[in-house]
Amino acid sequence: MEDVYDLIKNVERVYDSNTAFQVLKDFERVLEELDLYVYKNWEEGELLSGPDITRHWVTCKFMWARAEMPDPMGAKRLSEYDCKIGYKKDHIIKPRDGTKKGKLDRFPIWVVEISMPKKLIADMYSSFADQNDMNVEPAIPANTPPLETQQAEDQALSLDAGVEETGVGDTI
Repeated sequence: MEDVYDLIKNVERVYDSNTAFQVLKDFERVLEELDLYVYKNWEEGELLSGPDITRHWVTCKFMWARAEMPDPMGAKRLSEYDCKIGYKKDHIIKPRDGTKKGKLDRFPIWVVEISMPKKLIADMYSSFADQNDMNVEPAIPANTPPLETQQAEDQALSLDAGVEETGVGDTI
């Protein structure tokens, strides 16, 4: 059984940690790149817990209202990429609207746990970075002067070198 208080604490933990926030963004990027949101109700999911980061896996739990179960074909799509998917019926405890005494009600939900390999996240991030030219090195170093300035400096250096070699202007 889940509680709204635990959900709020998880969101605070994610926002307080740059690492958890970045991993969650990368996790969502993979879901987007695999076209998971094409399947019915996958867009409606809310983060319940996670990301839980282990050596080789990143795990997140998402929840949906019981009547809005996400399409299992989306889970099949993820499993093709070595993700582990688990469905579970559960309840979440929420305070009742409009009461002064804080009465709590149980609402039925679906909990979908997705364990994604870190390698998949890294591969998707590198392809995303390449696609958006984030990993492109400049053709010339940033501190290189414009071509005209470089040519003028080269000519001046060659003239100076010619004067020194001929010995013109040297006094003994």
